[in-house]
Amino acid sequence: MLKQLYIKDFTIIDEVSINFHPGFSVITGETGAGKSIILGAIGLLLGHRADTAMVRQNAKKCIIEAHFSLKAEHAQPTTAARITQVFDDNDIDFDPEDTIVRREVGSNGKSRAFINDSPVQLSLLKELGSMLIDIHSQHQNLLLNEQDFQLQVVDIIAHDNDELSNYLCAYNRWKELKKKLDDYKKELEQTRTNEEFIRYQFKELSDAQLRDGEQEELETQTASLSHSEEIKAALFTADSVLRDEDCGVTSKLHEAAAALHSIEEVYPQVKELAQRLDSSEIEVGDIASEVARDVENIDFDPAQLDTLNARLDLIYNLEKKYRCDDVFGLLQLQAQLEKELDNIDSSDSEIEQMEQQLKNSEAEASGLAAKLTAKRRLSAEKIEKELKTRLIPLGIPNVSFQIDIKPAGLTPTGADCVDFLFSANKGMPLQPISEVASGGEIARVMLSVKAMISGAVSLPTIIFDEIDTGVSGRIAEQMARIMQEMGHDGRQVISITHLPQIAAFGQYHYRVSKHDTQNGTISKMVELTPDERLKEIAQMLSGTDITSAALENARQLLAKN
Repeated sequence: MLKQLYIKDFTIIDEVSINFHPGFSVITGETGAGKSIILGAIGLLLGHRADTAMVRQNAKKCIIEAHFSLKAEHAQPTTAARITQVFDDNDIDFDPEDTIVRREVGSNGKSRAFINDSPVQLSLLKELGSMLIDIHSQHQNLLLNEQDFQLQVVDIIAHDNDELSNYLCAYNRWKELKKKLDDYKKELEQTRTNEEFIRYQFKELSDAQLRDGEQEELETQTASLSHSEEIKAALFTADSVLRDEDCGVTSKLHEAAAALHSIEEVYPQVKELAQRLDSSEIEVGDIASEVARDVENIDFDPAQLDTLNARLDLIYNLEKKYRCDDVFGLLQLQAQLEKELDNIDSSDSEIEQMEQQLKNSEAEASGLAAKLTAKRRLSAEKIEKELKTRLIPLGIPNVSFQIDIKPAGLTPTGADCVDFLFSANKGMPLQPISEVASGGEIARVMLSVKAMISGAVSLPTIIFDEIDTGVSGRIAEQMARIMQEMGHDGRQVISITHLPQIAAFGQYHYRVSKHDTQNGTISKMVELTPDERLKEIAQMLSGTDITSAALENARQLLAKN
């Protein structure tokens, strides 16, 4: 419930602080006095778009701040739970007795939003605001002409959230499978178009019998063969230096080691040096043996070099042709082509399996849609009966109203097409309400619908902006009674009105007025005392000059409340 609204430096409002109450309240004032400005300020708290033109002239910023009570008696249990979840999810301190929402708009265009002094994104302000206040303006009457809104009304009265949620999950699975099958068929069609080329590419790569790491090995071997004469000459030189019988390194090491061993007994300190020479002799001997083997094995073979180069040319050409950096890339491409060919070969069975899954999923979604439809039909019967009951006292005695639910394809909202059919005159056929209802009739139907769904949607505060357009007299009085009824059970209903018949039924009465000052025109909003309220209603009846008859008429209107 909205407890207090504070507005500062907003368009022509200098500063206003007003307290609100539970139940049914009315706001009156002359045209242009600033009633729409009040709604604009509240709209900012609901996350509406801000504009620098909203900031009062010569002010640095405007401030809109509202205090809400979210205690059990001021909010429906389901709403209270959802609101608490919002605070928990966003780590914001929660005070059910005094929740503060504030919006600041600077003259430089910057806008900031706060919930309980915590800075928040505008999206969060919209989310919370949608749970706190519903503003019904005249243009919202046009929603009644939209089938989406009509379906929403049926669902709200049906209390079918669980059925709708279950259906939506099944619908999304069906859509996902359908997309998967469509994508697979498109991919397969493209693959089949290129099947001959794909088979040619795969055969070419497969026939090459490539092996990962092969290129590096071949390049090493060809490098060796290309320089075999140089390699053999170097190995021969090394072999001669190591193994020459007269002056080879091996024989000289053996000779040096033997000389040192011969004096070990008389010169013990050379023992270790002799042993080290023994080790060196063994190591050099091993090296000499390997060099000798390499000398024997190295031989220039032009035919082998040609074979290796031919293999490398094949690999290089394939890499260039298929734009791969190495053999590994070619092998990956080969595996991909093989997979595409496997898909083509097994596509019929794969499509058959996917189509069966899609059929099962569609059957599941259709079954859940049927349950949803059944619940909607019961809801439609209830709405038809109650709306007729409400509309007859509102001056449509011969009303006929029917909710036409026709089957439709699977959609995110079910398999139903809903249309509100309406006739205000006896003997006239039912037609879509958008085609036959007048503005005044639309307003009365919309008020009746709002009265029906107000409890179901669990909104603690509902604001009607001149919903009484096109009506007067007794009908206006009946509309006032409906809004007064909506203000029961902890709800708060506020009506902005030009009609004294509605104003008189408010439990609380506020007036918006405009005044000229030295600093320009300012708008004020005050809660009226009983005497002030009597004069305000009398003025609404008679105009600027309040007559005694107007005062008496005002007393009679107030007495009906």
